[in-house]
Amino acid sequence: MPELKVVKKKKGLRLGGGDTSEAIGGSSLRPRYTPKDPPCTISCPIGTKIREYMTMIKDGESFARVWEHVTDYNPLPAVTGRVCPHPCEGGCNRESHDGSVGVNDIERFIGTYGIEHKLQHKKISDQSFTEKVAVIGAGPAGISCAYHLARRGYQVTVFEAKEKTGGMLRYGIPRYRLPDDIIDAEYNSIIKDLGITLKSGVMIGRDIPYDELKKEFQIIYLAIGAQKGSKLNIPGEDATNVLTGVDFLEQISSGKKVDIGSKVCVIGGGDTAIDAARVSKRLGADVTILYRRTINEMPAIKTEIQEAEEEGIHFEFLTAPVEVVKNGNKASGIKCIKM
Repeated sequence: MPELKVVKKKKGLRLGGGDTSEAIGGSSLRPRYTPKDPPCTISCPIGTKIREYMTMIKDGESFARVWEHVTDYNPLPAVTGRVCPHPCEGGCNRESHDGSVGVNDIERFIGTYGIEHKLQHKKISDQSFTEKVAVIGAGPAGISCAYHLARRGYQVTVFEAKEKTGGMLRYGIPRYRLPDDIIDAEYNSIIKDLGITLKSGVMIGRDIPYDELKKEFQIIYLAIGAQKGSKLNIPGEDATNVLTGVDFLEQISSGKKVDIGSKVCVIGGGDTAIDAARVSKRLGADVTILYRRTINEMPAIKTEIQEAEEEGIHFEFLTAPVEVVKNGNKASGIKCIKM
């Protein structure tokens, strides 16, 4: 909404910082309109025009048109509608009034509607550029880059080291939160509709030298992700049954059998920690989460924390590990201090 600024001056009022040379009765009438984005859009990492598509729904626009509007910014609404931490709702003006607008649920509905009705992505430019673009990595960053460039007339080839697309969407988020068929449907639609070339199972540097890639492509976009877990740097963490959350979730998502035993301790308070804990619970383990701060500081999605509690996962707050206790080459316990 435009904002009209009124600033007090020695003589009368000045509206919006305009030219004061032509004063009328000691005041100048020079309003300056400042467009302001809604707080939900400001809070959205990709700047989705949320209020616009909410208004479209209110005005009775077809869901197909709303899907087109949403995918102008976000090519994966069915995916993000399931896993996004929805900071837009935290920024919503109505949060302190009667509760935030359910943006995430609406986005999920619109994305799923697009899949079910086989809506197609369209190019937004008739131009055809001669520059060839290589995108390394078919995670959300890679496919988003490929999507926006292909829509504008660029020839794009995506290289993915794994056999399946999705990156950390597929290998870092459990299937109960994000099913494979949702990932496949949105990815396949983007690749097919926009003529993107996908080369999966191809690792740059191993299968194709990077220098060779530079000879064929004029533009190279690196979207290799952050797929390595962090270590604690405490004694005993080299035990064979100590895994980073990222490695654990990748092995589970790849269909590998992981022997987790009857008791699992998860260290951390982010989304990876909650996912690892809830997966372990589903595998039949008694699970405890150790977190060095309180529940109020946990960065994980709040509903995920609540659901973990409801599933019977135990939390130890203000607790930090200082040593992994080993029996041979395996962890048998963990020594902690209270914060």
